[in-house]
Amino acid sequence: MNDMLLNIVLADDDEDDRMLFSEAIEEIDMRTKLSLFNHGQALMDYLVLPNVVLPNLIFLDLNMPIKNGKQCLIEIRNNPKLKDLCVAIYSTSSSEKDIEDTFLNGANIYVNKPNNFSKLREVVEKVLQLNWQYHTSNLNKDTFLFRI
Repeated sequence: MNDMLLNIVLADDDEDDRMLFSEAIEEIDMRTKLSLFNHGQALMDYLVLPNVVLPNLIFLDLNMPIKNGKQCLIEIRNNPKLKDLCVAIYSTSSSEKDIEDTFLNGANIYVNKPNNFSKLREVVEKVLQLNWQYHTSNLNKDTFLFRI
């Protein structure tokens, strides 16, 4: 297994979803550091800190208070320091409009939140093992919506 530490961020306003995501990460055989945020503004405040170690991957819920996931995505892509971060939209929404909007605004992948823990663990592990170089250089609609 790769010894590199993966710095992962999850922004999600649902406390249960954050807890389950954290438990899923702990069960995966990879070295990870997980930072959790309960709304988009807290995430954005963190990302622009002067000495922050930027994450390898951000899991971003769409429907959050204060600043939603789409607003965060747009801010990330418009910030020269953050624009190259890998962003996985992580949402219960399967709306074509949400999928299309986040694709057009530069998300790397769209993941529907699984409805049980074993599926969640499987999805998170597969997303962490993706070839992110491929997902950042060859963005296309066919590979954008992650299905398991």
